[in-house]
Amino acid sequence: MSCVVKRTPEMWTRRAWKALLFLSLASLPTAVQAQDWFRTGTGLGVSKPRVAVADFAAHSQPAQPLATLFSDVVRNDLDYSGILDLASKSFYPLQVPSTPTELNFPAWSDPPVSAQFLAFGNLTVDGSGLSVAAWFNDVHNPAAPPVVGRIYRGEATEQQTRQFAHQFADEIIARLSGGIAGIASTQISFVSTRSGNKEIWTMDYDGANQRQLTSLHSIALTPRWSPDASRIAFTCYPTAGAYQSAQICMHSMLTGKLVSWPRFRGTNSSPAWSPDGTKIMFMSSMYGNPELAVADASGSNVKRLTFSVGANTSPAWNPKTAQQVAFVSDRGGTPQLYVMDAEGGDVQKLPLLDKGYVIDPAWSPNGQLLVFSWRRPNGNYDLYVMDMATHDLVQLTRDAGRNERPSWAPDGRHLVFESTRGGRRQIWSMLADGTNLRQLTTQGDNESPNWSPK
Repeated sequence: MSCVVKRTPEMWTRRAWKALLFLSLASLPTAVQAQDWFRTGTGLGVSKPRVAVADFAAHSQPAQPLATLFSDVVRNDLDYSGILDLASKSFYPLQVPSTPTELNFPAWSDPPVSAQFLAFGNLTVDGSGLSVAAWFNDVHNPAAPPVVGRIYRGEATEQQTRQFAHQFADEIIARLSGGIAGIASTQISFVSTRSGNKEIWTMDYDGANQRQLTSLHSIALTPRWSPDASRIAFTCYPTAGAYQSAQICMHSMLTGKLVSWPRFRGTNSSPAWSPDGTKIMFMSSMYGNPELAVADASGSNVKRLTFSVGANTSPAWNPKTAQQVAFVSDRGGTPQLYVMDAEGGDVQKLPLLDKGYVIDPAWSPNGQLLVFSWRRPNGNYDLYVMDMATHDLVQLTRDAGRNERPSWAPDGRHLVFESTRGGRRQIWSMLADGTNLRQLTTQGDNESPNWSPK
């Protein structure tokens, strides 16, 4: 087990508070047009603080590779946050600090670095033990205490070092974004064929530490994290039992085992958690037609929600209101997006999307935006975001393979999705404005990503 054992003062200077206020109100232009509603909804900043990350000093020879790893992970996490400008290492001075007493403030605040903040520190390995001392200072204010100061202690392993680096980066991002937590410590679940069958896998948010969760030796699809990240509900195809069709399965992240969930007649798929984690909505043909149903998280007290001609599937619960559900239905002839209340009433078709096929809705964490995949007539499956109050649209991907199954990061500033832009189906992530694309998987075929809530 790892723990944080020391906390240095974290008072903000007046300049830092002004920067924080400005960042919380500012925003970054989108990849298409700079709509105010989109910038506000995603929280990507127009004016970003300039941050430098010095190479962490190794206080022993065994610590050198871990110090390099720690520095690189922190730098990568901050660079991908979307809220700051990372100064290039080519501008850094030759002498880098390992403790606050060694910090030469003008060397970092003046050109060519021109940073406002600096992350730095040192790393020590003693036997099997690891100690990391990390600071984040406003280099324009030498008299101010560190904005962040931490000492981490744990095992001297790459995994532990990476975890500490993610924690440090997340706290820096939270300080610079008005308290919105960073995502470097989050995970992404997905489906992969690399072991021979479609199984549920997870990975760190940056694609590291990919590992297989299930070994059902059949087919697993559409993983969905519970709100407390303790369980993953998904679509499975049992190889034994009374019902051989698609069913809802549950994997516990605490025990590493499947959790018992009832089997129903017909096809049952596409689970979606309620924001409080007490219910699961899913598609079921137990009534004959593919309809939406809801049950307690244990699978009991099943209730039918939709009554229509055509198939209804892919429910997505608004995480803020818990009262609005988006879903896909072909009741009008082709798959389109609809919304309803959580009891199945007040069903409305979303406007502006009459032509083509619209699938895979996912709500932003603030409940204001809906991302989905839309194949326009004679076009490609691309990702779009709609402001649910005004129905304004922004296109995020454009004619680069099939782009489907989007999922929001808990910070509302990043998206993960599946794409065939490289040939095979793989998992990609990007900033919520469609920029800074990163491929996360390369082995086998990978699909249906879902970002953990924390």
